[in-house]
Amino acid sequence: MRELIVDKLKSNPVIAAVQTEKDVDAAINSKASTIFLLCADIFNARLLVDKIEKAGKNAIIHMDFLEGIGRDSKAIDYIIKEIRPFGVISTKSSHIKVAASKGIFTIQRFFLIDNKSFEMTVKSVHTLKPDMVEIMPGVMPSVIKRVNSQLSVPVIAGGLIDSEQDVRDALASGAVAVSTSKKS
Repeated sequence: MRELIVDKLKSNPVIAAVQTEKDVDAAINSKASTIFLLCADIFNARLLVDKIEKAGKNAIIHMDFLEGIGRDSKAIDYIIKEIRPFGVISTKSSHIKVAASKGIFTIQRFFLIDNKSFEMTVKSVHTLKPDMVEIMPGVMPSVIKRVNSQLSVPVIAGGLIDSEQDVRDALASGAVAVSTSKKS
């Protein structure tokens, strides 16, 4: 499953991070092959995922922003069985652990603010083995290189990606893709 998404990201390494439901159509009509849903709730999640998947794109639900559904293993069961996204993304190790055990594609998001958070990231990835990681903020080329040297999973750069140059710098530093809510 990881190879499938990595291959798609190689052809277009920008992931659409959708923050409002009204922006879903723009993301679907973009070149992005993968869409992070940061705006899903109990009422719209299935509809949005179906719409994205029908357009031939990968829908990844951000568990931390999902509204109206609990944050426990039963919520993940529900999401997998009823909403059926390509995968989930979360900052919470417990979500990644449960989702991975259920066989769904996982992306663990990390905020790197100091050396301690860097060390915890590396340790967590080696323990939980998510399919991918997202490093935030994504405008830290030297940190992206450092993360890549320590991990064997693909790295996504996200957060504060504001220009084409930010995208180029992140990719040149070893990120397989970048996620951004910036439409341009």
